[in-house]
Amino acid sequence: MAATGSEKQGSKAFYVTTPIYYVNDAPHLGHAYTTVAGDVLTRWHRQRGEKVWYLTGTDEHGQKIMRTAEANGVSPQEWCDKLVEEAWKPLWEHLNIANDDFIRTTQKRHTDRVQEFVQDLYDKGEIYKGGYEGPYCVGCEEYKLPGDLIEAEDGTKLCAVHKKPVEILKEENYFFKLSEYGPKLIEFYESNPGFIQPESARNEVVNFVKQGLQDLSISRSTFDWGVPIPWDDKHVIYVWVDALLNYATAVGYNENPAKFDETFPANVHLIGKDILRFHAVIWPAMLMAQGLPVPGRVAANGWLMVGGEKMSKSNLTGIKPQDLTSHFGVDAYRWYFLRAIAFGQDGSFSWEDFSARYTSELANDYGNLASRVAAMVGKYFGGELPAATADGDAEKAVHEGLAQAVATADAKIGEELDFQAGILAIFDFVKQVNGYITEQEPWKVAKDESEAGQARLATILYTAAEALRAVAVLLNPIMPETSQQLWDSLGAEASLGALTAQPVQDAGTWGRLPTGAKVTKGAVLFPRLEDPKKA
Repeated sequence: MAATGSEKQGSKAFYVTTPIYYVNDAPHLGHAYTTVAGDVLTRWHRQRGEKVWYLTGTDEHGQKIMRTAEANGVSPQEWCDKLVEEAWKPLWEHLNIANDDFIRTTQKRHTDRVQEFVQDLYDKGEIYKGGYEGPYCVGCEEYKLPGDLIEAEDGTKLCAVHKKPVEILKEENYFFKLSEYGPKLIEFYESNPGFIQPESARNEVVNFVKQGLQDLSISRSTFDWGVPIPWDDKHVIYVWVDALLNYATAVGYNENPAKFDETFPANVHLIGKDILRFHAVIWPAMLMAQGLPVPGRVAANGWLMVGGEKMSKSNLTGIKPQDLTSHFGVDAYRWYFLRAIAFGQDGSFSWEDFSARYTSELANDYGNLASRVAAMVGKYFGGELPAATADGDAEKAVHEGLAQAVATADAKIGEELDFQAGILAIFDFVKQVNGYITEQEPWKVAKDESEAGQARLATILYTAAEALRAVAVLLNPIMPETSQQLWDSLGAEASLGALTAQPVQDAGTWGRLPTGAKVTKGAVLFPRLEDPKKA
């Protein structure tokens, strides 16, 4: 049995991938949701001090791309080049995505290795020639089983994902012996219950495999936009076999053994639930056939819904991320979707919900706290952080609250991929600090000019500033720009060094912000926004 990702640790990088995205159109919120989740996860692990590799990219072969290019009067390669350089890469840069690599399936580093992989399987007797006829969805680039179809009012068979008629294809293809891997996959799922997440996705896959697998058609002969089969150039490799292999080719498969050994397999494949079977059935079976280790985890996020419909290009509910970042800002965008939607479940987006959460949690709770603390340190202590010398039960409660927030956030975000619960733990602590200031009333304590009164005031403000120091560390993987602003405002860069060098798991170590740090009131982290619909 192939080894799992968890068994190959030591010097191995924490390797996370997004799906490689079809370039038949510009990216929308759904694509950005998965990519931001991967960015937060990998930034979190980097800030744990771990070696990390984050991969994203584009899927550029297949019939759907070919038809889109033809409809736009250009070659498929010209279409892909235009979309990648003008839409996909600029968006990831705009959203502050810190990916380590961007793979394109038209790159020679990929196509050569794909041919080698498939040739190896053919030489081992894992691939044979045969014929096939069945319903095919061009949007999914997949032959459909009867249970995958729905029926229109006129009796037309539709793809359940795209709600469009399927085409009946008949062609001579090469097949991978997928059916032989059903028992091995079931054994693997049972031995590795956390391999597929969430549980509902795992149950779906296990039930699907237990019903029996069909051999997989791994070539197409009715069009030519793809990687040629090396032993038969009348066929091109099935786009999904081509696409899945990016996770190996991007990290040196058959080209850079040292890089491959220290990176592969992925610890986490982040995917949309509509491509679950490809990643949880076909991909591990291909790796088993090649004697390669399988991934540590396949985590399927749900669909983003707008008006009750899955967000996609085809149903015109695709919203550009820039439509939101231009109003709310990039950091708030990165925060909102992971805060508002439980990863792994479907979630609805609305402008009104975003506005309400932004105002309540970012502007009022978090941003206002940062502004108040900096203003009071400036007003009462000339911007120089005072020493805490009068800790009491109220301060101890803050210390304990922080320790709990750090432990919860690290477990939920770093291990469980429960971004929502991790973010909530951090913001519950922010609320606790706000409550602490409200109860301690430093503006009243400041009127007591005795030594004890001033010591109490200093303790209150040090406690609040030190709490914010920890919040900046914890929120840095999620909201890097505003976290850096807060870090600078607290004088932490000068006294503690770079924010990215602060281990998230140690953020709860109390007393790190030194007495005398220069605290300044910078720009408001999250300014109040006018409703553009009313402006």
